[in-house]
Amino acid sequence: MYKILLFMKRRPDLTPEQFRDYYETRHAPLAERYSQGLSRYVRRYLEPQIHPETGAFIDGPDVITELWFEDEATFRGTLRYMTTSLMPEEIVADEANLFDRASFRIATVVECESDLKG
Repeated sequence: MYKILLFMKRRPDLTPEQFRDYYETRHAPLAERYSQGLSRYVRRYLEPQIHPETGAFIDGPDVITELWFEDEATFRGTLRYMTTSLMPEEIVADEANLFDRASFRIATVVECESDLKG
């Protein structure tokens, strides 16, 4: 399995509830129309918690979006496109309604899982 992660912050004038509602009801369906070769499209909304040593969670993303691929060629092609091109105009325009686009970050994943049964 291959995965691309997108770390994104909401526009500061949107509440977390408004952000989540817009993403789920408008942006995700729009993005799905442009998504080819994905096996999963997952949005993980963060609910910041206070850490006893470092305090409030103030500088992280509001959502981590995961794009999953079963095929390495499709994964690599999508990654190349996302890191060298702008998204279609319709997507970029809709993102402006939702995200602080300057905060966008992208990463790929190497997963290491512990065997907790042994």
